[in-house]
Amino acid sequence: MLCSVSCCKADNVFMSNNTNEKSKRTVYRRRRPENQAAEQPVTAEEKRKKSARTVAARTQKTQSDGRRTSVKQASAPRQPREPSRKTPVRIIPLGGLNEIGKNCTAIECANDMLIIDCGMAFPDSELLGVDIVLPDYSYVEKNIDKLRGVVLTHGHEDHIGGLPYFLKKFNVPVYGTRLTLGLVEGKLDEHGILAGAKLNVVTPRQTVKLGCMAVEFIRVNHSIPDAVGMAIHTPAGVLIHTGDFKVDYTPIEGGIIDLQRFAELGGRGVLALMSDSTNADRPGFTMSERKVGESFEKLFVQAEGRRIIIATFASNIHRVQQIINNAVSTGRKVAVSGRSMVNVISIGIELGYLKVPDGVLVDIEMVSKYPPDKMVIVTTGSQGEPMSALTRMANNEHRQVSITPMDFIIISANPIPGNEKLVTRVINELMKLGAHVVYENIYDVHVSGHACQEEQKLILSITKPKFFIPVHGEYKHLYQHKATAMAVGIPESNIILGDNGFVIETDGVDMKVTGTVPAGRVFVDGLGVGDVGSIVLRDRKHLAEDGLIIAVATIDRETGVILAGPDVVSRGFVYVRESEELLNEAKNLLAESLQDSLDRNIKDWNTIKGKMKDNLSEFIFAKTKRTPMILPIIMEL
Repeated sequence: MLCSVSCCKADNVFMSNNTNEKSKRTVYRRRRPENQAAEQPVTAEEKRKKSARTVAARTQKTQSDGRRTSVKQASAPRQPREPSRKTPVRIIPLGGLNEIGKNCTAIECANDMLIIDCGMAFPDSELLGVDIVLPDYSYVEKNIDKLRGVVLTHGHEDHIGGLPYFLKKFNVPVYGTRLTLGLVEGKLDEHGILAGAKLNVVTPRQTVKLGCMAVEFIRVNHSIPDAVGMAIHTPAGVLIHTGDFKVDYTPIEGGIIDLQRFAELGGRGVLALMSDSTNADRPGFTMSERKVGESFEKLFVQAEGRRIIIATFASNIHRVQQIINNAVSTGRKVAVSGRSMVNVISIGIELGYLKVPDGVLVDIEMVSKYPPDKMVIVTTGSQGEPMSALTRMANNEHRQVSITPMDFIIISANPIPGNEKLVTRVINELMKLGAHVVYENIYDVHVSGHACQEEQKLILSITKPKFFIPVHGEYKHLYQHKATAMAVGIPESNIILGDNGFVIETDGVDMKVTGTVPAGRVFVDGLGVGDVGSIVLRDRKHLAEDGLIIAVATIDRETGVILAGPDVVSRGFVYVRESEELLNEAKNLLAESLQDSLDRNIKDWNTIKGKMKDNLSEFIFAKTKRTPMILPIIMEL
């Protein structure tokens, strides 16, 4: 070892000496024979003068010869190379743009296609009778030979809720993290297709090859564990899809978002970034989920002596864990109400994402056996859903839980846009029953799972994408996210505000919208999928707004004589007992209209019914200024 160190020192000295000798800039000629006098060293200045004389002599010679005018002609400037165009990649959003919900995006390259997420949306007030809304998969169906699989970002309904309906048509491999697929399994089991499903568990930093593309999963923070973004490695370049994300430096479980990997990809070059836009209009940073835990600690102290009921999203396992932790620390038992809440908590415990000490959980049937100050109930209904457990409690319709002034109720969620009235109604009913209800933002009982502007800037800055596509949000969210991207230096020309059905194509050089594909809405009503369309919904809306009048008559087939009626039946239009005169006039009008058609020997029943409908509609509108649906029925004997 000593010899080695000594040699290293000697080498260092040798290198240093050589450097000093070179710095003298003295050049020695080749050694002459011994009988000649020793050569004196030639200085650098003498060498420079000699070189200049040589160049001048050569230049003079070439000019005199007339063969060339300079020692070396200047070469022509090089033209910039045309950027290399590669195999085109198409990004096709089928849901999730200009809306909240039913997130689904197809990535297509050559003869391969993959699907990112397969979500659903809940119906708004105009979709009467509809249970859920799905993306239109007709484009996927036309290109089924290209489909290589489905990759999932996380286990929320708007990202996995449509998967059972999708897999009934296309039984392809599905890739997701452990908790995500655990939630998927429950859904597939309900639909009876779990046995044939091809579910594949992946972990962050793992890469799955799907045709000519490879999908790399990257950890992100969200309001549910095991959420991932993904980098899709394609022949044209790397596409990054963040999924739903926020930056939480103190997460409850699972580690912080993998900013290092996003930055590494950014350093190598990212062709396009698709990023969550839900909170694009909110400045600053999203608070950590731990902030809710701190609020729970204070509220549990305030609720001393009373029963605590907490309504939150069923999938927010992090929040449920904090509720359980506070219940344990205050010596309370925990009961769970609501089917989805029971399912998610069961799966979370089974897969190890929820840590619950033995004896803490009790059946909802047992809540009445415990004193109020020893019980916490975790329930669904934070959005005021009509059939949820909390709404049934507010309406005194819950079998096991009756609200009293001894209840301290926490609504640990913000209303989704459109649900404000439902939530307010539930709060009002709970307060009327004497309960103390905590719902205001000042209590910090809810934090979002989505990134605000500063976190969005961070992802844009470290990934440094050439092109940017805001996703996951209404138009106002996408538009604001575009402004944020421009603020960090992405040119406006490189940002695409897409819509469902747009075909966004890139060859690694350019990115543009090259066409559209079908991307409407498919309605699920009971067991029917897609059998409720715009015409059916229009009729339902018409019935809901103006009601129905049915006119029935019986006619002799041979003679054309009216045997019975016309009779008038009203539903949802007027109260019959209070409108007998109006309905009698309607009967007389229908009889005249029908008899007139028969007298003119009209044999086409559709023509006769059309005339009855028009005449009655004009009469009703003149009398009431309303237009109920009119359904004439003619029977032959």
